[in-house]
Formats: sequence, C-alpha cells, structure tokens
Amino acid sequence: MSSLRDRSSMIQDAAARRTLKAPISAVGRGLHSGEAVRITLRPAPVNHGIVFRRVDLGVDVPARYDNVIDTRLCTMIGRGAARIGTIEHLMAALAAAGVDDLLIELDAAEPPVFDGSAAPFSFLLESAGVIEHGGARPALEILRPVRVEQNGAFAELRPHLDGGSGFDLSLSIEFAARAIGAQAYQFRLSAEGFAAEIARARTFTLKGEIEALRKAGLARGGSLANAVVVDDGQVLNREGLRYDDEFVRHKLLDVIGDLYLAGARIEGRFIGSRTGHALNNQLLRAVFANRANYRLAVSAPGATLQLTAA
Repeated sequence: MSSLRDRSSMIQDAAARRTLKAPISAVGRGLHSGEAVRITLRPAPVNHGIVFRRVDLGVDVPARYDNVIDTRLCTMIGRGAARIGTIEHLMAALAAAGVDDLLIELDAAEPPVFDGSAAPFSFLLESAGVIEHGGARPALEILRPVRVEQNGAFAELRPHLDGGSGFDLSLSIEFAARAIGAQAYQFRLSAEGFAAEIARARTFTLKGEIEALRKAGLARGGSLANAVVVDDGQVLNREGLRYDDEFVRHKLLDVIGDLYLAGARIEGRFIGSRTGHALNNQLLRAVFANRANYRLAVSAPGATLQLTAA
C-alpha cells in the first residue's frame, strides 16, 4: 500500500489554466467497438474546458459528469446521436497533467485503447507539451461528506480534516478470482506520482466473461495486448503483471478519470470500496445536487475568488 504524499506536494500550482503547446495525433482501435480511430489533441482557448469532438458527425460533447449517458464497463458521454465511450483513461491522464482546456477530435466512438492503460495518453501530453495560458484554475472544494452506495459498494468524497489541500484517494476492491482477491491502495494525486504508480496499470477482465461481453457488443477490440485477462488464479498475459496490485491501481485510475468530469480539480478526499463507473458518476451528481456540499473556487496569484457553479 502506498503512503500518502506530503501535503506540500500539490498536483499543480493554483495559477493559470493549462492547455497543450501544440496539437498531437495518434491512431489505434477502440476497446469495446473494435473500430479503427484517429485521435487529435488540440490546444484550446482559456475557459474552453475539455471537449470531445466527433469529427465524423460534426458534434461537440463537453467532458462533464452530466453528459454521461452510459457506464457499462466504461464511461460514455453523448449528445444526440454522438457518443464517445471509454474516455476514463484519457481523462485520468488529463487530470494528472492538470490540463483544463483541450479539444479532443475523434473520427469514431472511442479513443484508442492503446495498451489498456493511461500511460500512452500521458506520453502524448508530454510530447505535445503542457503550458499555462491564462485565466484562473478552478478547484472543487468538498465541504461535507457525500456518499453513494449500491449492493455493498460505495464511493464517497470528504473534506480535508486539517484544512489541507490536494486530492487524496483510498480504494479497496475484492474479486472472487484468486489472482485478484482483495486489494487496497492509497494515493495523493500528482503528476509525478501518477506516472510512477498509476498510469501504467492496465484494464482487466475475467476470461469467463469475455464471450458474454462480446455478445453484448462490448470488448470487440480487447486482447491480451491491451487488457489483463484473469482465469481464477492465473494471469493469462505472458508478460505477467506490471505491479503486484495492478488491478486496484487500474480501478483507482478509473476513479481519477471519472471524477475529472467534475470540470475542475478536486480539493478533498475520496474513499471507495468496489466502486465502478456508475457509482463514480452518481457521486459527482450527488455532490452537485446540493450547493452545501461544495464550493467552486478559482485561485490566482494573491487572491482566491469563490464562484457560483454552472
């Protein structure tokens, strides 16, 4: 289990908003659709936010919790006929890099899965360069505990106990498969910590569920090249695991990506047990359902302004 990082180690300074220095593109296949896709990450103006564009349909969909339309084995956002699924790995990389404004162009319904982790997206961001470009960075400060539960699983956001800052996460999972079992991990979100501890953790599935997933139109692009496959006590990938507890680390990666759909970096603590995309989204909806739960602030040099959330 990782120890929480020193509170002076922030994910990013509370200063100007961030975007990319230059556009960057890549090609691959979608995890669930199996479709070939080209993705281009483009710099965007101040206060643009993170927006996905289906260039094949000419439709923009902001990356926001209230645009989530499906959470079966991924997080999918949509507007009208335009859908973009499996956005959580890219969103996690953007959260870790502190990117606020970005246009993400896709010519299909999913970003490329690459190797099933967030590391390739982090590589693209690093290659393009992340820069500050003006405006003031938003922060979603959690003011009181908010919890959602379902079938023994739960997800909760809490305020810092000691007036601290940053985003701390604690997650536990439990699977019947002996290769996974019960695992737990604690993490303080930072760019450096994400790269070292979380980014390379791959998505995973159980061998016995693959046929049912494909009959349901899911996991059509999945393979041992982009997912860890478990058969009870055995990991079927020839190269084995990247971390002994890769499974809980990937689930934590999903949490980071799903919660970045808040539209701002989170100041507070996340605690979860056996949570998934559905509960992660329900948690954000519960937070924003009551203004007493949060304060949306922007920080600039020498000042902190409290804003009314959109």
